[in-house]
Amino acid sequence: MQLVIIAGGKGTRLGLTGIPKPMVQLAGKPLLEHQVELAKRYGITDIYILSGHLAHVITDYFADGSRWGVRIHHIVEPYPLGTAGSVKLLEGKIKDRFLVFYGDVVMDFDVSEFIRFDAARNGTGTVIVHPNDHPYDSDLLQLGANSQVTHVLPKPHNGIFPNLVNAAVYIFSPEIFRFIEDGKSQDFGKHIFPKLVQSGQPLYAYRTAEYIKDMGTAERFEKVTQDFVSGKVARLNKKNPRPCVFLDRDGVINPDMGTHPSAAGFTLLPGVEEAIKQLNASDYLSVVVTNQPMIAKGFVSQEEVEKTHCKLETLLGQAGAFVNGIYYCPHHPEKGFAGERAELKISCACRKPKPGMLLQAAKDMNIDLARSWMVGDSQWDMQAGQAAGCKTLFITNGTTPPPAGVTATAPDLATAVKIILEDTL
Repeated sequence: MQLVIIAGGKGTRLGLTGIPKPMVQLAGKPLLEHQVELAKRYGITDIYILSGHLAHVITDYFADGSRWGVRIHHIVEPYPLGTAGSVKLLEGKIKDRFLVFYGDVVMDFDVSEFIRFDAARNGTGTVIVHPNDHPYDSDLLQLGANSQVTHVLPKPHNGIFPNLVNAAVYIFSPEIFRFIEDGKSQDFGKHIFPKLVQSGQPLYAYRTAEYIKDMGTAERFEKVTQDFVSGKVARLNKKNPRPCVFLDRDGVINPDMGTHPSAAGFTLLPGVEEAIKQLNASDYLSVVVTNQPMIAKGFVSQEEVEKTHCKLETLLGQAGAFVNGIYYCPHHPEKGFAGERAELKISCACRKPKPGMLLQAAKDMNIDLARSWMVGDSQWDMQAGQAAGCKTLFITNGTTPPPAGVTATAPDLATAVKIILEDTL
């Protein structure tokens, strides 16, 4: 597979002079060099660099790429063409599916896994998505079946939406060139992706919790530099198993909403935003696992539950926090409810106390269950965590004694997270 790196940024917000943005020094070498080395690590050795502002700095430094054991082709845009407009310059040069990086993004991810995901769908393109701590001013995507993109939601946002942000890493079929106009400044997120979705072209999203962050402001650049030097950028590659804090929903994140929950009535418990922000700053993943039997019973629609989870993500995002995933079980084994959904009235493997949701998340995200925690307020949560091989932390309500065998107890999520992050148990 060939790689295209879009490297035309100026770095105005970083106060750069004399070099283009992708040539900013990160731990002793240009950011662009780190991207070339990442590609080489995964066997990608044929690279196009699309540059514009101060292009000679890039071409002089990288030359033909032989110093890194790769072959680099330099294409200089005649005037600013945007992310998509610059890629259009490669029409006729690229004949097969190709990978795209933005030159101002600090990243370390399992490129092979991304390529496998894309190959299994073979659409017009696949975009990497992830939650972030500022979804309100990020371009968001909504997904349907098989991870196909159904809506592109440009920033800013005033409603409630899932926290799935375009991470600016793509794989495209050469078919993408058909949707980009010649000689016109265009961007993938703003112009091309909406066009693909509206025309029914299959665009897919690959969700990952790996480290992929832009460094467009001085504050963000300082943070990604700290993460790179500390080794965090490399540690979060999916090849490395990570610990996770699994969170029950009702009674842990929000007040219990009874038998007829709704997005309108959803609120967060005190201290939840800050607790989850602390998890985000650590190496722990945070994943919600919740039984929602009211769907099977006919008390609430699946759409309303998913809208409620969008509300959860929106409220967290407004506070600069996020969860890496939300898994819910819509099943219930007992029949006899008016309006129940017969197809969901089954004994399943995902309903807690069974560990199915935890095991699925572990498979999806390469979670190290032995280093993970299940936080909940019921015996079913604790049993699910124990069955998955996790440590367990019971949120007490002042009257219910903790179930047998729990690792720790706490009165609320804030205290729970403090215990987990100081874990010496």
